[in-house]
Amino acid sequence: MKIEEVLVTNKFENEYHKAALNVIYTSNFIQSLLKERTDKEKITLQQYNVLRILRGQNAKPATVNMLKERLLDRMSDVSRIIDRLVQKGLVSRCMSHKDRRAVDIFITHDGMTILERLDKKMSILSVLDENLSEEECKQLNYLLDKLRG
Repeated sequence: MKIEEVLVTNKFENEYHKAALNVIYTSNFIQSLLKERTDKEKITLQQYNVLRILRGQNAKPATVNMLKERLLDRMSDVSRIIDRLVQKGLVSRCMSHKDRRAVDIFITHDGMTILERLDKKMSILSVLDENLSEEECKQLNYLLDKLRG
């Protein structure tokens, strides 16, 4: 569906304005699809992202600062997200053996189980491959990377 149809307007300042709105709308569209899937597991998209990062650590500890650097949503309050994940039993937290000022964070078995259930559901491949070819995805990736500089 064209952005003009979604926003019910064809009055854009120029193609840059139209493209910016299109990127924002598409981002929100994809996030909404993914949010529906995480909601079924009673976690947020940010919590899902933290769990994926922790799983990628391969049983090595993570720190709050490392998680902050790697989160997709840089505005998230990582400490609060960790607190909620600890309450749900999806991550554990303990004092670091290397640095007493730091806290080590690990994913638990329950956290891994939720990720296993979500792995296929969270793939947006089905959204992309219905509408874009692999070559078009390469072009899109190039343009988005270029946009961010």
